[in-house]
Amino acid sequence: MTRAFANNLALVAATLIGLFLLQFRLADYYVLTATRMMVLGVFALGFNALFGYVGLLSLGHAMFFACGLYAAGLTSYHLGWSAPAAFVAALAASAALAVVIGAITLRTARVSFMIVTLMFAQVFYLASLYFSAYTNGQEGLSIPVAQRRFTLAGFEINLADAVTRYNIALLLLAAALIILFLYLKGARGRLAVGVRENEERTEMLGFNIFAAKLEMFVLSGLLSGAAGGAYALLFGYVGSTFASFQYSIEALLFTLLGGAGTLLGPLVGVVLMVTMIDKLSELTSAYLLVIGVVLIALVLWFPKGLLGTIRERWAAWLM
Repeated sequence: MTRAFANNLALVAATLIGLFLLQFRLADYYVLTATRMMVLGVFALGFNALFGYVGLLSLGHAMFFACGLYAAGLTSYHLGWSAPAAFVAALAASAALAVVIGAITLRTARVSFMIVTLMFAQVFYLASLYFSAYTNGQEGLSIPVAQRRFTLAGFEINLADAVTRYNIALLLLAAALIILFLYLKGARGRLAVGVRENEERTEMLGFNIFAAKLEMFVLSGLLSGAAGGAYALLFGYVGSTFASFQYSIEALLFTLLGGAGTLLGPLVGVVLMVTMIDKLSELTSAYLLVIGVVLIALVLWFPKGLLGTIRERWAAWLM
């Protein structure tokens, strides 16, 4: 085990242990906020897997979040599926969608890739409005509390309970971090970084570039869909707003703020962004203007995001 591997493993472990202990110190409102942060953190991790490690900027990643959201929410609401079955449906639907969309969009490059992913996302968003008989459009659907209760290994689990929600969100975040950590440290992860750094040279070495990009695209879509499915079941709501362009941009902001191409950067970006929005919105109605100024200052002082700049200047071992 190399020192860099051990340091990153220790950092991930310390983060997860710290989050577990944090729930015993937070008030109820902040437990709810932290739960939302962790779910959005998984979404941002999925986005960063594609953007930060392969160098592909998707402007339609809200599509995968919303796919998981609707797959879990609609099967639970309309078909009466239990929460575990609905979550599996979210994983399957988002992975299948990622395979199809990736097989098409990865035949383009750079600006064309951005535009095509945006177009597919807009189609998904409009479809969520068009089929309002099932989705209820922008008003959305509230999943009954009864559908958010299930029995697992003899224990009754209620997803409407704040502490239960927090720990399930933490488990999902831990799973996402561990999966990405192991993937990026393996040969496939090094291949993905090779594609980002020099795609032509990597292809000349005999690697299948398209397969490598599609593999990461599917992993990225799967993680984003898992976050969407968890959001629907933990908070009991699905709506077309989550498929809008805004959520794709938020994933990009989370990643850029925390540091693209860093494992924990997206989570740091989520924490900072959500905290700023919550605190500043209490002080002024022009909070978005203030946040814009803060983001410009952060970009000037930390051009590669917080963790990205820290890695560049002081901690080269950060992954």
